[in-house]
Amino acid sequence: MPERNYTGFVKHCQICSNPKLTEILSLGHQPIVQYYLTKQALYEPESTYPLTLVRCGHCGLLQLNYIIDPRNVFPLHYPYRTGLTNMLIKNFQELAETTARLGFFKKGDLIVDIGSNDGTLLQAFKDKGMQVLGVEPTNAAKDANARGIKTLQEFFSANSVKTILKKYGSARIITATNVFAHINDTESLVKNIKALMDNESMFISESQYLMDIIEKLEFDTIYHEHLRIYSLKPLRYLFRTYGLSLIDAERISAAGGSIRVYAKKGKHPISARAKKLMAAEKKAGLNDEKTLLLFAQKTHHAKNDLLALLLKCKKSGGRIVGLTSSARSNTLLGFSHIDNTLIDYSCEKKGSPKIGLYTPGTHIPVVDEAVLFKEQPEYALVLSWHIGEELAKIIKKLGYKGKFILPLPRAHIVL
Repeated sequence: MPERNYTGFVKHCQICSNPKLTEILSLGHQPIVQYYLTKQALYEPESTYPLTLVRCGHCGLLQLNYIIDPRNVFPLHYPYRTGLTNMLIKNFQELAETTARLGFFKKGDLIVDIGSNDGTLLQAFKDKGMQVLGVEPTNAAKDANARGIKTLQEFFSANSVKTILKKYGSARIITATNVFAHINDTESLVKNIKALMDNESMFISESQYLMDIIEKLEFDTIYHEHLRIYSLKPLRYLFRTYGLSLIDAERISAAGGSIRVYAKKGKHPISARAKKLMAAEKKAGLNDEKTLLLFAQKTHHAKNDLLALLLKCKKSGGRIVGLTSSARSNTLLGFSHIDNTLIDYSCEKKGSPKIGLYTPGTHIPVVDEAVLFKEQPEYALVLSWHIGEELAKIIKKLGYKGKFILPLPRAHIVL
C-alpha cells in the first residue's frame, strides 16, 4: 500500500481514525515557526495556517487539526541545527550512556536515527563504537555527512527502509527524537520502523510530554511541526495496533520536559516504571477533557499577563530584546501578538543560520548576541524560558547588566 501524505484539515484521529475530535485550544492562524524571512520577504505576502489542538474521544490523543505539507515544514533550507543546543548534546550523550549500560547494543551494531538533523545524536553513539546512519530530508544532512556521520538526505519512508535493509540489514537501535510526533502518516511511520527491526531491535523515541506541557503551561511547544502531543495511553495504543510493545518509558528534562519511550516487536510486558507513569497521568487528569480545557483557559490568561508586563516595561522607557529565537518562541510571539513594535531584536549564538533574518509573522530581526552585550538594553525576554535560569546565569557572566523577563508559566522580572 502506498504511503499517505495527509495534508489539510484532520477529520479523523491520527492514531485510531476516530472521527469524534473536540477542540481544546485555538492559537489562531500562525506561520511555520522555522520559516524565517529575508528583508526582501518582509514586503511580500506571508502564509499562515490554523493552529488548533483537538482531542480524540476514543484513544485520548491530543493533536493538531491541520497538517501542512512536510516539504514546506521541513524545506531544504531548514535553519535549525541540533548541535547548537547544549541541552540536547548532553541529553543524547546521556542516552548513549544509558543504552550502553543496559547492554542494548555492542560495538559495530547499527543505529538508525530518523530525522537526524546534523548528526549530533549519532555522534554520541559513534563515540561508543556503533555503526551509525541518519535519515534527514533537509540540508542539515550535508552538515552531518561533512562531519563523518553517514546520512541519507531524504524523508523517512518505505523506500529509505528498503535502501537500509539492502545495504546494512536490520538496525539494533532505531531512534526518533523530537520527530516521532512530526510525521503525518502514523500507520506508515510505525510499519516502516517495524520493518527495520528484528526481534532484538529497540525503538526509542523522545517527544514533548503532555504532562510537562500541562504542569508548566508550555503552550509554546504547540506548532505545526508537532502534529501530536503524546501521553502514554495513546502511544501504547499506537504501538499495539501495529505489533509493537511499549516496554518502558521515562520522563526526561530535554526540551522543557519530554517522554522517552522504548518499544520492541511482538508482545512484551510493560515495565513497572511505565505503569507508574500511566497511573500518574490518570491521577493528573491527562485522560480527562476538563483538565485540557482548564489548560487552554490558563494559556489565555498567561498571554494577557505577559503582554501587560511588556507594555509596562515599554511605557517606562525600557528597551526589550529577545534572548534566543527558538521554534517555540515563535508560537509564543505570534499567539501573544508580540512583534517588532515591542521587541527590538532577538539574539542568537554566533554561527546560527537565523542571524540576519526576521522571525516569521512578527518580523523581529535576529542578530548575533554580541549586540546584546554592546547595547545593554534594559530588558531581555528569555524566549527559551524552559532553560531560563541557566541561560540567564550564562548571559550575566558574559557581561549583560540588564534585567530578564521570564514569560511562562507566569510572566515576571528577574535580576
